[in-house]
Amino acid sequence: MTRSVWLMIYSVMMRALQPWVLRKLRRRSRDEPQYGQDIPERWGQYAMPGGQGFVWVHAVSLGETRVAALLLPHLRARWPGLRLLLTHGTATGREAGRSLLQPGDVQVWQPWDTPTAVQGFLQHFQPRVGLLVETEVWPNWVQACRAQGVPLLLLNARMSEHSYRKAQRLRVLSQAAYAGLSEVWAQTEDDAQRLRGLGAPVTAVLGNVKFDVHIDERLQAAGVLARGRLPRPVVMLASSREGEEQNFLDALRRHPQALSLAHWLIVPRHPQRFDEVAGLVQQADFSVLRRSQFESLAQAAASWASSGERTVLLGDSLGEMGAYASMAQATLMGGSFEPLGGQNLIEPLAYGSPVVVGPHTFNFEQATLEALRAGVAVRVGDVAEGVQAAVNWTQQQARDAACSQRCRDFVQHHAGAVARSLERLTPWMPNT
Repeated sequence: MTRSVWLMIYSVMMRALQPWVLRKLRRRSRDEPQYGQDIPERWGQYAMPGGQGFVWVHAVSLGETRVAALLLPHLRARWPGLRLLLTHGTATGREAGRSLLQPGDVQVWQPWDTPTAVQGFLQHFQPRVGLLVETEVWPNWVQACRAQGVPLLLLNARMSEHSYRKAQRLRVLSQAAYAGLSEVWAQTEDDAQRLRGLGAPVTAVLGNVKFDVHIDERLQAAGVLARGRLPRPVVMLASSREGEEQNFLDALRRHPQALSLAHWLIVPRHPQRFDEVAGLVQQADFSVLRRSQFESLAQAAASWASSGERTVLLGDSLGEMGAYASMAQATLMGGSFEPLGGQNLIEPLAYGSPVVVGPHTFNFEQATLEALRAGVAVRVGDVAEGVQAAVNWTQQQARDAACSQRCRDFVQHHAGAVARSLERLTPWMPNT
């Protein structure tokens, strides 16, 4: 069958899935009400006025929105008057994206990938250019943008071996999506090679924008202050995913000496799981302190210091990862102990916390390998080994300051992708 026939079949299937998507959104809205809001936007129907000349930035979830947050201040500084059209697919991404908006900007859900929804989106907002962050490429988006002369650029692009194999199974649709992009700027040479294998027009390898992480001095100071109120070093399980917290708690129960050597902190990846994780801690026969119960992290630390060794602090607050990382002498990286690809290890390193990763790091493979070579990360086979490795790291008190500085230096050494991306963007921006 020809590519056009495959696209037609795909579009019919995507239309047929809309009732299922609607049920899923309503089900998810029970825990995250945002999923039940503005649902018509997903079908290309909008209550707000339209416009034209927008710079469209698509950041599907929280991680991609944080990448957008690193780029946008520089975009606005170089191109004053920029009007942003920001789209997301998840509630966490949408919530984080609100802080990026300025007067004249618009934020909506990403259009579901049917011709009708995509046409409604493009006709209503008439973007000048689309900047897709990291991974989100949809066949009908690309085909419609090409037809209407809207260039689509894939920034900070990554393609793991795992994702590449999945894309190869539907090669006709994958190539229809990737080959239709205007330019692709990959994070690494390995990403570039896999993307080219799908027909993507990779024109540059610029590094990972996440290395340009902004250090929030207020958060850093809060973490250092909290650390000073604790009698033992802190180990954090950061951005943990489902299944990892239970394995972590089981490892602590099997290794009681670890409880006397460190304080243990869990920061779940998804806010809707805060209550669930608190319950897991209690079911494992630990006491739980919740950051949200205190006005400041320092107050939480003071209470934690006077609690028993079997007390776990739950980081159930948003926007404080920098403070948690500044408080932690070692970080177990969530998402890497289950086959999920790992979460962003660059952020804790930027705040001076060395990292322990599990076997699954395909979302950040190059950054992980470089961190391992630099001696600011270690890899283990499972959470139990990770607990032991983290304890070992915290016992190196004489080297603590030097280790933290080495972590920060590692991140700084790999920064610069934002500036390189800005130079590449110049020909595509509205006033050029």
